[in-house]
Amino acid sequence: MKMGFGLCAVAVLLSCASIAYAADPNPLQDFCVALPDNKFDVFVNGKFCKDPNLVVAEDFLFQGLNIPGNTSNQLGVAVTAVNVNQLPGLNTLGVSLARLDYAPYGLNPPHTHPRATEALLLLEGELYVGFVTSNPADPNQRNKLFTKYLKAGDVFVFPQGLIHFQINVGKTNAVAFAGFGSQNPGVITIANAVFGSDPKINPDVLAKAFQVEKNIIDYLQAQFWPNSN
Repeated sequence: MKMGFGLCAVAVLLSCASIAYAADPNPLQDFCVALPDNKFDVFVNGKFCKDPNLVVAEDFLFQGLNIPGNTSNQLGVAVTAVNVNQLPGLNTLGVSLARLDYAPYGLNPPHTHPRATEALLLLEGELYVGFVTSNPADPNQRNKLFTKYLKAGDVFVFPQGLIHFQINVGKTNAVAFAGFGSQNPGVITIANAVFGSDPKINPDVLAKAFQVEKNIIDYLQAQFWPNSN
């Protein structure tokens, strides 16, 4: 599948995200181009706006999603994010996107996006993807796993805040694009948060939570936990 089609498909993902229920507030003007963070700024829920008279076309441009990410890492995955931190023009618009590259058998490990639903479009390769539900009132629905094998051209949606993952089950590289319903969806990688927190969570807490011996928790907390996104 040609990458030109993929870039066009990203626009479709973003248009879908723009009509979804997003966590971000609606803009009250045409745009609010973000200014760089400053340690002396007053904290706001988002970013300060650039003077509209100083806004230029480059504030709405990001280049480079045609370039594959470096998957030479422990997980075999690379995420090239394009959120408000990389593209200031996204501020207040409630959308963002990312390119995901997977080496053969590369894994984007279980994680959540606390502020956004994600729509994933697979351009090349084959992925096994899935998400796990939360704890609704119906006990039959608790922690239910939804999974699918995706081929090029398939789209899969991960609901906001739910734990999800993707793994390349093919022998060749895989490429996907994701659209998010937030200018800054955030990411919590489960293993990193639980075993790689700073400072460390008391091992007794985790040993009881996972119903394992404390020495197993000690081993896990001693590992290096790379962030994939």
